[in-house]
Amino acid sequence: MSGPDRFADRFSRPRRIRRGATLTLVFASVLATGAATGSWSDAADEGRKSSPPSVRSDVAGPPEGDPDAAKEATDAAAEAMADGKSGKKAAEDAVSRSGDRWGSVYSPGEYQEFEQALDGAYTGVGLWTRRAADGQIEVSRVQKDGPAAQAGVREGDRLRSVDGERVAGRPVTEVVALLRGDRAGTPVVLGMERGTRAWSRTVHRARLSTDSVTVTGLAGGAVLIKVAAFTKGSGEAVRTAVRAAPEGAGVLLDLRGNSGGLVSEAVTAASALVDGGLVATYDVRGEQKALHAERGGDTARPVVVLVDGGTMSAAELLTGALQDRGRAVVVGSRTFGKGSVQMPTRLPDGSVAELTVGHYRTPSGRAVDGQGITPDLEVEDGAEARAETVLTGLGPPS
Repeated sequence: MSGPDRFADRFSRPRRIRRGATLTLVFASVLATGAATGSWSDAADEGRKSSPPSVRSDVAGPPEGDPDAAKEATDAAAEAMADGKSGKKAAEDAVSRSGDRWGSVYSPGEYQEFEQALDGAYTGVGLWTRRAADGQIEVSRVQKDGPAAQAGVREGDRLRSVDGERVAGRPVTEVVALLRGDRAGTPVVLGMERGTRAWSRTVHRARLSTDSVTVTGLAGGAVLIKVAAFTKGSGEAVRTAVRAAPEGAGVLLDLRGNSGGLVSEAVTAASALVDGGLVATYDVRGEQKALHAERGGDTARPVVVLVDGGTMSAAELLTGALQDRGRAVVVGSRTFGKGSVQMPTRLPDGSVAELTVGHYRTPSGRAVDGQGITPDLEVEDGAEARAETVLTGLGPPS
């Protein structure tokens, strides 16, 4: 999705939320931002064998990440609270001093929204937005049957104001925050413009599901499977799309702008295209672990994976697995390079600190963090058309 309703290209992170549970690699700064705003967008939109479990909010007990860094953040929060100051702010300062590039601190509300986003749902009006060259906020997509669609809002309309606040020139993330609100059922007044017509309409926010996976038919029977983020159920949606494709037809897996999500979903997606085997390895404080695909995937049809600099984390993990195992040709530009593992720690004020505890590698042992995945065919402009051409020229795997 796009806009404030956005799962955009930022950082993502692996996380483990259940005490004693298997590591959950979640990739999230990006997701947290989109979740907090309640949407996803190309500029903004409304709106995560040894497989990791889903993220949950029952983070509790002693620090589960780097013991020293987690303790420092916890102690800093406690001391600040005792002095009547913000525990979250103190923890953020502690994480910043630690030098952890991917470490972050979320308020209870932000973390809850993050978890809900990974469940594939958000509270909003069903708009994807982007900022036009002149600074105006433009609707890039409208969710079918959502509040905005029911109010007659269309793609290409311009959003002039939200509850009377002008939005032109404002960052898309701020616009999304205005659209989001606190809960379903709350009213919001949208000031819209279409050509020479300007009008205002009150709509009510609703609990909506994100469309993380979309499927489009291509020439010759091939299918384009676009995965915007690995939210709950997205891996199975990919598997269903592969099974439904015409026999022998190629698959163009579009992971551009995919900021990550649940690694378990990325592993499920890999299981659609390989017959078991290694997907990735990762370490947590020096202990090596492995992620494996399920048996029974389709190994006959040709596959091309489309990537760019916004392809991160779980999406990079999937790309690296298919590339290393010779299962797909990767087309596009070098991916972002986010391959570290974070774990959460609940702080005294209820906020959550996530700190880096390890890194993952592709099946051949390649490190992803800070390096990214280099495509087999590097293309900047016209990447999708080039990918379709490559797919057309591929025969069934030998």
